[in-house]
Amino acid sequence: MKKIKFTETVLRDAQQSLIATRMPFETFEPILSTMDKAGYYSLECWGGATFDSCLRYLNEDPWERLRKIRKACPNTKLQMLLRGQNLLGYKHYPNDVVRRFVAKSVENGIDIIRIFDALNDVRNLEVAVDQTIKSGAHASGTICYTLSPVHNTKAYIKLAKDMESMGVQSICIKDMAGIISPKEAYELVTALKENVKLPIILHTHCTTGLGPMTLLKAAEAGVDVIDTAISSFSGGTSQPATETLNYILTQDGYKTGLDTGVLKEINDFFKPVKADALKSGLLNPVVLSTDTDALTYQVPGGMLSNLVAQLTAQKKMDKFEEVLEETPRVRKDLGYPPLVTPMSQMVGVQATSNVLAGERYKNVSKEIRAYVRGEYGKAPGKIDPALIKKVLGDEKPIKGRYADTLGDGYEAAKAEIGAKAHSEEDVLSYIAFPTQAEAFFDKRDERAKNTFKYTIEKID
Repeated sequence: MKKIKFTETVLRDAQQSLIATRMPFETFEPILSTMDKAGYYSLECWGGATFDSCLRYLNEDPWERLRKIRKACPNTKLQMLLRGQNLLGYKHYPNDVVRRFVAKSVENGIDIIRIFDALNDVRNLEVAVDQTIKSGAHASGTICYTLSPVHNTKAYIKLAKDMESMGVQSICIKDMAGIISPKEAYELVTALKENVKLPIILHTHCTTGLGPMTLLKAAEAGVDVIDTAISSFSGGTSQPATETLNYILTQDGYKTGLDTGVLKEINDFFKPVKADALKSGLLNPVVLSTDTDALTYQVPGGMLSNLVAQLTAQKKMDKFEEVLEETPRVRKDLGYPPLVTPMSQMVGVQATSNVLAGERYKNVSKEIRAYVRGEYGKAPGKIDPALIKKVLGDEKPIKGRYADTLGDGYEAAKAEIGAKAHSEEDVLSYIAFPTQAEAFFDKRDERAKNTFKYTIEKID
């Protein structure tokens, strides 16, 4: 019997794509033990924007969140998304920091680390992959799928082979914008199966309406694992529905290992969560619809929901279409980087700035400057020479691997944050998001002080 496995995304990418990663731990805690019985290959529950969101919006310790999920789900592999040398932040970090972060992620409960580089620059995967393997976890090398004059099947096969030589244990095709067609998925999965000896995973979105058909054709090509979301948090900018794909593939003769009764329990739990998000406005109906324009704009789900949130906050939603139209122009100027974090945010912010300022590149973000300088790696294509001149002047771009110029970073950060950090995990949080982490530590210490004061008063 043919076999195919499922990774459930509701705890990470599904909620990141639909509600900008604003789901607190307490919301989904009651359903975790049930999810542990569903028969998933893995639960994608950490990494991506969850770390930032915990500190910035949810007043949660992301490490504690992970430990709680691990405790509640002892029988299912926990999976995270890691941006290679970017970790979970928006810049490149020193090698010692990357190694410590990966080791602590595994120590706190992660089994599978899906590792990608926003530019598909394999140099930026090496340290994270090496440490993942040394820490005893599964390193899943990731291809950021995109369409452009410089991206094709031949290039993706080379990337997969390079990652296989690096020691990864699986290859994931990460289609963050939902633009890979059924035909393209069939051909790419087939090509990868013929050229590498590793399990192949496909991650896509429903943004353009292609998702379910794409996963079905990938299954026919022999894909080993697919990413799906429980149906109440599926569709739109999220992933195809778990139950739907399970139904289709089971009828088609595949063994999925999923328990349909448990899946119903999970979906019934998340239905009111979705309803509350719609009622509060946290879930904007815009991201639930099918947008075939994304085949042109290539805007990922998480990026789309963040653009909506940013423009809504600035009362500029009337500029939404203009920003979408500007996005591929900015991408072309930057040498066709795949629109995946952090590049998606950087391109999106720059496109928004260009539109709202009424002049292209009147204001250039420090991240775009760093990218043009070469701090994020080698651009897939050629960056517009006029933009390089405007941004850098007479300064020359970096030729080598930027992270190798940084030296060690952990000890300096540890000394800087001092007693506010109670653990190595705290120091790593501070390194990734200094302002947000320090604010969280201050609130945590204040809560502890008040709790102690209340306890003493009660005893007295």
